[in-house]
Amino acid sequence: MKQLLVVLLILTVPFISFAQPIKGKITNDTGAPLQGATVAWINSKKGTVTNEMGEFLIDLPKKSPHSLLISYVGYKTDTIQVTDTSFLEIALRAVSALHNVTVEGRKRASYISANPIKTEVITSLELKKAACCDLSGCFETQASVQPQTTNIITNSKELRILGLSGIYNQVLIDGFPQIQGLTYTYGISSIPGTLVDNIWVAKGANSVLQGFESISGQINVLTKEPDKADKLLLNAYINSFGEKHLNANYSFRKGKWSSLTALHIVQPAGRVDRDDDRFLDLPLLTRYAIANRWKKGDEAKWGWSTQFNVRYLSEKRIGGQTGFNYDRDKGTGNAYGQAVSINQPEAWFKTAFRMNDEHRFALYVSGSHQDQQSYFGVTAYKAKQAAGYANLQYEFGYKNNSVLKTGISYRHLNLSEKILFSNNSLNRTYAGIYNKVENIPGVFAENIINSANDKLTWIAGIRADHHNRFGWEVTPRTLLKYAATPNLTFRGSIGTGWRTANIFSENVGLLVSSRDIIFAEALQPEKALNVGFNATQKFKSKNVEGYVSLDFYRTSFQNQIFPEYDADPTKAIIKNFTGKSVSNGFQAEVSGTFYNRFAAKAGYVYLDVYQMKDEGKDILPFNPNHRLHTSASFMPLNRKWHIDANAHWYGIQKLPDTKNNPVLYQRPGESNPYTVVSTQFTYNIKRFEVYAGVENIFNFRQNKPLIGWQDPFGKYFDTQFAWGPTRGREAYLGIRYTVK
Repeated sequence: MKQLLVVLLILTVPFISFAQPIKGKITNDTGAPLQGATVAWINSKKGTVTNEMGEFLIDLPKKSPHSLLISYVGYKTDTIQVTDTSFLEIALRAVSALHNVTVEGRKRASYISANPIKTEVITSLELKKAACCDLSGCFETQASVQPQTTNIITNSKELRILGLSGIYNQVLIDGFPQIQGLTYTYGISSIPGTLVDNIWVAKGANSVLQGFESISGQINVLTKEPDKADKLLLNAYINSFGEKHLNANYSFRKGKWSSLTALHIVQPAGRVDRDDDRFLDLPLLTRYAIANRWKKGDEAKWGWSTQFNVRYLSEKRIGGQTGFNYDRDKGTGNAYGQAVSINQPEAWFKTAFRMNDEHRFALYVSGSHQDQQSYFGVTAYKAKQAAGYANLQYEFGYKNNSVLKTGISYRHLNLSEKILFSNNSLNRTYAGIYNKVENIPGVFAENIINSANDKLTWIAGIRADHHNRFGWEVTPRTLLKYAATPNLTFRGSIGTGWRTANIFSENVGLLVSSRDIIFAEALQPEKALNVGFNATQKFKSKNVEGYVSLDFYRTSFQNQIFPEYDADPTKAIIKNFTGKSVSNGFQAEVSGTFYNRFAAKAGYVYLDVYQMKDEGKDILPFNPNHRLHTSASFMPLNRKWHIDANAHWYGIQKLPDTKNNPVLYQRPGESNPYTVVSTQFTYNIKRFEVYAGVENIFNFRQNKPLIGWQDPFGKYFDTQFAWGPTRGREAYLGIRYTVK
């Protein structure tokens, strides 16, 4: 520990600057402060902007003469000769006649950012191309992230990257690790799409700043900020099953503070059973969520900036046989059903102080509590979780826009789980109380170096974390970006990641099935190495703009915990797998916008996810080797309406082995390839947007996906066999009302 702190100190001290600062204030000719005025040294790259009081702070350069260039839109530019370090008061004169200037442009709906890490950005404009009722539905027009159903009956989902379970990618909400442990199974569905501003998707090894868990990638969901959000947004949605969504966002300013309040309500659908298996095609979902966010200041400007957010979620999901009544049949065996009840308060806080253009301190703190009461047939799962996170970070900018970031972090997780059976005719053995407490302090350093006129960017990061049970774990990562031309960029990355498994909360399908759960040994942290490469070629002409992107990522596990289903059809065996476990993922994508009206995207994904066992290469289930994605949009120049469509083709997937089951409960070893096509039409009427769409137009569905639906209390009942859509065609209608 001492040695690591010494290393951090050695990395930091050489870069600390003691330059003499110059202070001043910019006003107009009446004495009113000008916020956002540009202040820069002539013949130097050093510059800044004024804060809301018109004040600025800038370091005095080493070389003379010292001349400041002051500029502000609508005012005459002025040059000031600085001869001492006294406080400067500068008044700019307004331009006597300023001609009207019209600037036209169109924000890109999705794009690849210029970050050193290859990052796909999905904006709020892109999210409007589909229903996007919640976060799990925000990836309909993308190829990198694949939503996967983990329990058909309660419609729980995970977000997969590189063909690996969602537990291996880190999901952040506004930069905070809110989705973890007990919140993993239903957390991504609780974030309404109307509150999402941007989603940043990065595959492979990422920055070490947010933690050690990112193995296959990172999804950072940025919600709408109070000072930039619409004053009012109302949204109402209903689908052909009768499920209803209501959303309301309201923002306002008061002094230096701005606030955003968001309300999210979901009311249940009707009882629908299209495939006559006596089970509901979708659960009865009731959700109430309210969030309130406050913001003061701007992180990009000098001085203090602060934000905090509080949120409360109450949710209930009821699924099972069509005749199941939660109050009457819960745990009795009269009818099979599942019910999940969640209550979750959470809060986060972040504050930053930017001393000048070079030095910045930031503190991030979050906490959450979740109380979950669940019933799966005759299995009761009752759990509580308290989670806390803190990160104190120092940033130093130096030569050529390079940045050093160092800091300390702390993670706390207290998860208590209780499992019991109201009827144990299947002689399952895993009932009991499971308690888990994790305290993980950590230190980290990350250096971003720009050279060769910003053509070459190198990120070198390392963190060390101490787990209260497993001791020290070191996580090194490095990423390289090379801009060969203004339009051609190469990126490479390599790094490790690790995590501890939460078997029940992250594998709800184990509790839902009739299998007995056998813990064969004490579980160790999962560890993996990820290596990735990307090439992006952008193109732009007068009427055409877009890019071509090629990715390859390889994830190699040193230890992986993957339930063994094939050894015994009545058991799920949990143990460490230290053999060869690999995920190879290749993606090719081309995207273009034509004549500012038409946009199209096409992508191909190849996945090779397997483990090497005694009998040879074992392909892991529910991963299509080949997947194709296309999307297209058309919007006329008057922007009155737009039509959007997307299509996904999924190749053959290996399925779990059921040959040891009785014939009635056997399934094929492979799925069928299938295609899902969806479309939406949106029409603008002043402040109103009316949208209507159809998902899965051609009504493809996996018929009777539940194994053992004839006897749900029997030993062969299994809900984890969903390899395709189970609900069929779904139409919807919605309306938005916006006040800018």
